[in-house]
Amino acid sequence: MPEPEPRAAAMTLCVLLWARPGAEAGLIAYEDQVLGIASGYGGRVLQRARSSGADGQPLEVQLLEFPSARSVEEFMADGRRQSLAGERDRVIARTEVIDVQLVRPHPGS
Repeated sequence: MPEPEPRAAAMTLCVLLWARPGAEAGLIAYEDQVLGIASGYGGRVLQRARSSGADGQPLEVQLLEFPSARSVEEFMADGRRQSLAGERDRVIARTEVIDVQLVRPHPGS
């Protein structure tokens, strides 16, 4: 009897985004668009936070969850997302994506 397929593990990503100078509003608008596309692949925004972007800090930090690594790959290859590459290059200076696991706070914290 064949081995059962392992259940695809959900992926949680921490995404840090730095805006190009003067393009802060453009970064936010771009992310609004692409995060809408992510939902079509099961992507969920767990948290979205912003800083001033000053002193080398990222302007936006996101916690995203996808049902599997494959769903992330499919989202990244989505034609609608790819068609926005020029806008992305215009407004985003740097991106870091970190695969993370959420942890529960210690009781009493």
